[in-house]
Amino acid sequence: MSTPSLEGLISTARPSVPEAPDLAQQAWAEARRARMWRRRILPALGIAGLIAAWWAVVALFDVKPFIAPSPGLVLQTLYLKRDVLLANLLPTAMEAAGGFLLGNLAAVLIATVFVHNKTLQDIFFPVVLMFNAIPIVAKAPILVLILGNGMEPKITIAALVCFFPTLVNTVRGLESVNPQAMELMRVLSASKSEIFFRLRMFNALPYLFSALRISASMCVIGAVVGEWIGANVGIGALIIQATFNFDSALLYAAIVMSASLSGLFFLAVSLAERWIIRWQPEAAH
Repeated sequence: MSTPSLEGLISTARPSVPEAPDLAQQAWAEARRARMWRRRILPALGIAGLIAAWWAVVALFDVKPFIAPSPGLVLQTLYLKRDVLLANLLPTAMEAAGGFLLGNLAAVLIATVFVHNKTLQDIFFPVVLMFNAIPIVAKAPILVLILGNGMEPKITIAALVCFFPTLVNTVRGLESVNPQAMELMRVLSASKSEIFFRLRMFNALPYLFSALRISASMCVIGAVVGEWIGANVGIGALIIQATFNFDSALLYAAIVMSASLSGLFFLAVSLAERWIIRWQPEAAH
């Protein structure tokens, strides 16, 4: 019977070492999981800390409920008056969503025109800037007088709030194309449409989604402001009613509902960005 060699015994006793690519992939997966947990835990800690500070201030200074209710009273109001809150949340959500779609679509289309026609951009961009400088509370009554007291002025106000950030970011994204890539497309005899859809649009998507994240929260503010001017239903109308009735618990509950709606819009845009823009590496933290 042949005896094993010394090299065979050493190789058998030596523990197996993972390949370098496996170690790198495992480290990348662990870092990604850590980033995901960080993105979930830190915001939760921030919200919990804010609620704890609110509770402490109300308890320590004995703040009267009609001035500032405790978080427990607001939570109780959210449960007991959930039907009223949800009934008023639905029209606000529809107005905000309609304004979000209308304002951002108009901004992208006008940005496309501006990029392809510098003369129009030089003429109308200062006009857009001056119009955006008018406070929304000043534009809202005019729109209510023109469009009536229905959903149309609320949607328009929400659209106007979303329009300017998306226009500015989209123009910048469409224009900040790599000159070498642009020259290559021209050498390859690419048409304007091919340059736009295969180069400019891909370059502008990160800028566009940055603006969409802003618009996701601002559209709710626009809808609520429109409801302040003239509405019988909606979160804005409910806030006005609760203020006049000195019902601070309902007032705070309505604010929580509007903030939650903004958070849902923001989350939806963030998820869409992750699904669409897959070629950019995740930022290291």
